Amino acid sequence: MILGGPGWTRESCNDMQRFVEANHLPCACAFRYQDLFDNRLDHYVGDVGIGINPVLAERVRMSDLLIVVGARLGEMTTSGYTLLEAPVPRQKLVHVHPGAEEIARVYQPELGILSDMAPFARSVAAMSPVENPPWRSTVAEARADFIAWTGRREIPGRVQMWDIVDYIDKHVPEDTIFCNGAGNFATWLHRFHRYTGWRTQLAPTSGAMGYGVPAAIAAKITRPERMVVCFAGDGDFLMSAQELATAVQYNAPVIFVVVNNGIYGTIRMHQEKHYPGRVVATDIQNPQFAAFARSFGAMGEIVEETAQFGPAFDRCLASGKPAVIEVRIDPQAITPNTTLDAIRAASLANKKL
Repeated sequence: MILGGPGWTRESCNDMQRFVEANHLPCACAFRYQDLFDNRLDHYVGDVGIGINPVLAERVRMSDLLIVVGARLGEMTTSGYTLLEAPVPRQKLVHVHPGAEEIARVYQPELGILSDMAPFARSVAAMSPVENPPWRSTVAEARADFIAWTGRREIPGRVQMWDIVDYIDKHVPEDTIFCNGAGNFATWLHRFHRYTGWRTQLAPTSGAMGYGVPAAIAAKITRPERMVVCFAGDGDFLMSAQELATAVQYNAPVIFVVVNNGIYGTIRMHQEKHYPGRVVATDIQNPQFAAFARSFGAMGEIVEETAQFGPAFDRCLASGKPAVIEVRIDPQAITPNTTLDAIRAASLANKKL
C-alpha cells in the first residue's frame, strides 16, 4: 500500500492504520507525505519518491497487488515511471483518488475508486480483515529492509548528519513539526527521521526551494504550543532567509538547522553526473549564518563538528527565540551513499566506455 496526496485528517490516517494492521500489509508513503503513517510502527516500510531505497523499489516492481490511496502516480511516486509499466501495470493496481482526472491518466487500474480520503479510510477500516493472508511475512521482511536503509551512515568531514538527526529525535516532543525546502540536504531528514504521524511534516511536493523557512514560521504561529524544526540547505535558506524578521516580530521560536556546504548541492551533483568536472555557478558566497540570525534579534550558533550540535541545540531551545544553527558539512558529503568525487569518477569512467 502507498499513501499520499492531500485531504487526509487525523481520523482518516487512524482508520487507514487499522486497515493496514488488520490485513498485515506493508505500507509506504509517497514523496513528502511520510507523516500519513507513523514511521515507528512495524508496518511502515519507507517512502516512495526521490532517493527511494532500491530494495523497496524492487518490492514495488515485483508486487502482485499495489493499492495506491490518494497519491498521484506521477514522476515522483513512480521513480520516473519505472516502478510500473504503462499503460497496463504488471501489478494489479487499485488506485483511490479524489480527482477523476488522475485515475487512469497514465496507468490503467484493475480497480479505480473515486473517493475522498476520509470516507474511503472509514469504509475499509470497517471491513472484515483477510484471515491468515499469505503475504503476512512480507511485512517483517520489508520493515527489516527499512531499518537497514535508515541505519547510521558515516560521511566525509567532522560533522555526521545521522547523529544530528538522531540527537534531535531524542530531544524534541513527539508532535514536533518538521519542515524543509528542496535540495540534497533534505535527504538527511527524510531518510533518517521517523515522522510520528499526521501533520508532523511540511515539505514541498513541487520541489520548491525556499519553502521550509516560511512554512516553519507559519506552522509555529498557527500552532504555538508545538515545537517546529526547519531543515534548510544554505542555498535553500537564502531564498527566504529574510523571513527571520517575521519570526522575530511575531515571536515564533522556530529552530532552523542550516546545512551549509557552500554549494548548490543538488545542481552540483547533476553537473558531476552528466558533465563531470565542468562546474558552473554552483559555488555560493555565504554570509556567516549565525551572525546573520543575530542581526535580526534571533539566536545564532555555528557547528563545525558533531559534538558541538547537542549543546548548541539545547542553548537555542533555552533561549525561547527563533534560532539558526549553522551546520558546516563537507561538500563531498553530497548524499548518505556517495561523494562528489565518486560521482565524477563514475561519470568519467562511463564516458570512456
